[in-house]
Amino acid sequence: MLNLATVLESSARKSPGATAITFPGRSVTYGETDALAQQVAAGLRAAGIQPGQRIALCSPNLPEFIFVYFGILKAGCVVVPFNVLLAEDEFAYILEDSGAVGFFCFEGTEELPVGETGRKAFARTEGCRWFWSIALDPQAPAPFQGASTFRALLRDAADSFDTVDRSGEDTAVILYTSGTTGRPKGAELTHTNLVLNTVVLAELTILSEQDRILVVLPLFHVFGQVVLMLAGFLARSRLVVMARFEPADVFERIAAEEVTVLAGVPTMYWGLLTYVESQPDLDAKGLLETVRICATGGAAMPLEVLRAVEDRFDVTVLEGYGLSETSPVVSFNNLDAERRAGSAGRAVWGVEMRIVDPDDNPLPAGETGEVVVRGHCVMKGYLNRPEATAEAMRGGWFHTGDLGYMDAEGYLYIVDRLKDMVIRGGYNVYPREVEEVLIEHPEVSLCAVIGVPHEQYGEELKAFIVREPGSDLDTETITAFTRERIAAYKYPRIIEFCDSLPMNATGKILKTHLRRQP
Repeated sequence: MLNLATVLESSARKSPGATAITFPGRSVTYGETDALAQQVAAGLRAAGIQPGQRIALCSPNLPEFIFVYFGILKAGCVVVPFNVLLAEDEFAYILEDSGAVGFFCFEGTEELPVGETGRKAFARTEGCRWFWSIALDPQAPAPFQGASTFRALLRDAADSFDTVDRSGEDTAVILYTSGTTGRPKGAELTHTNLVLNTVVLAELTILSEQDRILVVLPLFHVFGQVVLMLAGFLARSRLVVMARFEPADVFERIAAEEVTVLAGVPTMYWGLLTYVESQPDLDAKGLLETVRICATGGAAMPLEVLRAVEDRFDVTVLEGYGLSETSPVVSFNNLDAERRAGSAGRAVWGVEMRIVDPDDNPLPAGETGEVVVRGHCVMKGYLNRPEATAEAMRGGWFHTGDLGYMDAEGYLYIVDRLKDMVIRGGYNVYPREVEEVLIEHPEVSLCAVIGVPHEQYGEELKAFIVREPGSDLDTETITAFTRERIAAYKYPRIIEFCDSLPMNATGKILKTHLRRQP
């Protein structure tokens, strides 16, 4: 039997007094973290929630995210993390599709109205019966009749709870990842998937109780959740948690906490670099002097950015590759092996990679094709989507949809994507999903969305729109329309109105032609 919660429990038994989490104004030990997670689990059981049921969790980086995450696991339930930037319709869809029976939702702020969005989505979802507000004020009342709060759940719960045994093949976490159909799919990650990926990561990076890991990547995303939180907890490291990314604050926390591990998406490193370039009096080479590991993933880092970061901060940035469906890490540039700039490294222990042609035939070193993966990291499947699962897992290999090649020594290089996915600031956006929203506008006759290069975000979304005859639809109107219906990081910032779109003989829009336009 296996439960992912043992990642926390084993460290709490060995070092109960060691600091597990620091957050501005707060410090929590491993023993306290485990005890709070036990109370969450006891509260769920007291409410009548049974092992195997799914519980949604939507919160920015707060200690409460961690307490609730492990509490859900201890109760034998499945965690369904939410992106805090989603719109109401997206919340409601995931609550319904996942079959979540309970929902922990951050109360929100004026800048991040996730509490209001979550409440509205909950009200639309018949099968979701419990709602707990994660409020910063311990005395805060429930947000509406029939709801409760995280603190009330703890007050009414027993102080101890025996963690529910689960099979290694039981689902532990469901991560929603966008698909080309425009609707996100829930990738079911098992206890075995996540435990093994966590163990491999901790060993690869030689994490220990001496490490202090900056956690500014969102914990609802697989990168922050596994690479930082789970691997850090397994090694009894200290998590230095930040609610949001601001370069000045990041440098301040690194210095104050003597951070040793820094991981982020390329745009985060770009932000740090841009900040120091705007502050000529800063000694950039001293800003990361305590950091022994700089890692990046989520998108390919442009070589010029990587080199600038390494030169300016006097560090080495290690690149890796992974996906939500692979728990997430597939490959990494190991500390004890040659680092090859521009490469995502070699396959981690227990994982195989292969490059295949369109007929799934293996390709030799140096030839570009689709990256396919098999091993302990590959998901159980897409929730309630057997056909999509079979297509992705054909031949016993998970088909990533990414194009790349491997050199003779097995180093992986990602060069493009088979599908039209855009990675904006580390977030995956599928143009089809955006197009389906745009076409709902009564004055939009036809549209196409592509990704275009962007200095800060890596890629930006550009929409080509053909208006209905007689329409004077403008950029401001279409921007407001899309912002109301999809997450802020998804709406196109660049709009181009045109008379027609290039098509082939079957009526398919030729996005390759659009990408060639200046």
